Amino acid sequence: MISITLRATALTLLVAAAASFSSPAPEAQAASFDCDRPDLAADEKVICEDRGLNDMDVKMATTFELLTGLMPMGNRDILRDDQSAWLKTRQACGGDADCLQKAYAVRMQQLQEAYKGLIKPL
Repeated sequence: MISITLRATALTLLVAAAASFSSPAPEAQAASFDCDRPDLAADEKVICEDRGLNDMDVKMATTFELLTGLMPMGNRDILRDDQSAWLKTRQACGGDADCLQKAYAVRMQQLQEAYKGLIKPL
């Protein structure tokens, strides 16, 4: 009786595992925009299709949002203005993945520098 139960459980697990491998992978989604929009710009399309760029976008967008919440009011506007300027730089890359990767690296460095400049309590 126990061996029948173990076999049934093992078979159920195998079927579930096989089903998970045969399912199509979910489409990449970036944190800062909707990848399902029909009017994506060239840079956005590449970010949605490239897992590495998608991950960079998620990290940058999350870092930006967290940092914005930590900034005093006057500096928030500066950070937002810098983000808008950076988005124009990203858009200028078009579908060039190398350019996009460099743009994200530069922006993350800028955000890290902004974080270092925050006055932190002891």
